[in-house]
Amino acid sequence: MSPWIAGFLFLILYPMVSTLYFSFTKYTLLTSPEWIGTENYRLLFTRDPFFWQAIRNTLWIIAIGVPLRIIFGVFTAWLLTLPRRGSRVYRTIYFLPSIAPPAAAALAFVVVFNPRFGPVNQILRGIGIDDPPLWFHGPGTSKWGLIILGLWGIGDAMIIFLAGLLDVPSQLYEAADIEGASGWQKFRHVTLPMISPVIFFSLVIGVIYGFQLFTQAYVVALSVAGTSIAEGGQNLGAPEGSMLFFSIYLFQQGFQAFRMGYAAALAWVLFAITMICTLALIKTSRRWVHYQGALR
Repeated sequence: MSPWIAGFLFLILYPMVSTLYFSFTKYTLLTSPEWIGTENYRLLFTRDPFFWQAIRNTLWIIAIGVPLRIIFGVFTAWLLTLPRRGSRVYRTIYFLPSIAPPAAAALAFVVVFNPRFGPVNQILRGIGIDDPPLWFHGPGTSKWGLIILGLWGIGDAMIIFLAGLLDVPSQLYEAADIEGASGWQKFRHVTLPMISPVIFFSLVIGVIYGFQLFTQAYVVALSVAGTSIAEGGQNLGAPEGSMLFFSIYLFQQGFQAFRMGYAAALAWVLFAITMICTLALIKTSRRWVHYQGALR
């Protein structure tokens, strides 16, 4: 076990303890850390409007994106249980977008959703919508573009839900048919309870990944702004800060503004929020997650 123990001590535990110390210092990488106590945390919670903007944007993308991802994942997996022929081909086609590099996928969607010459808005104009959305170029629609990008790469979640659906015992559906249950009743009282552990897993992972959303939003913001996010102001998460998420703000403070102490404080706040949300989900899971053969 010594290789794992060494890796844990030097690659996980030591960096965590170091960042906890740096969060109480003024540290720029070029100078020695200067102890300032809880000043970083006071500044973060009381005098930094960009912090609260990043919190709002991150919570929005989680509250909207994670449920939609679960719904679309379950629906797509259910569709893939229907074909009797070519099911492997369909599953492969639906899974392929999830293995596309995130940066490349984001750049492709910037072109696809371009408000002037993008194919999406051209189609919308062709069907009579004269004022289509600005998508990534508009503060009110930029996050919806990111959600659509996430739903396009639903293949990884789809595979998990597909495995859960195929694992539901057929005897339960047969018993429901004998009782005269409708399709919705079978889905509500048989399918959902049986795949609830998979839904719970996807929910927890989705919330954790949501707080860490970075690559797609950063690439899109850079492409739309045409300038470095490090310039500050509204360019932090162009357009108008609508794509300023927590991880982007942390990266900007630490690796572009070189405020490492402040970035360390942001990292620990992110860790605390993520942990609280995860523990809350685990606590509430006892009410709606059902495990086969488990005693409750």
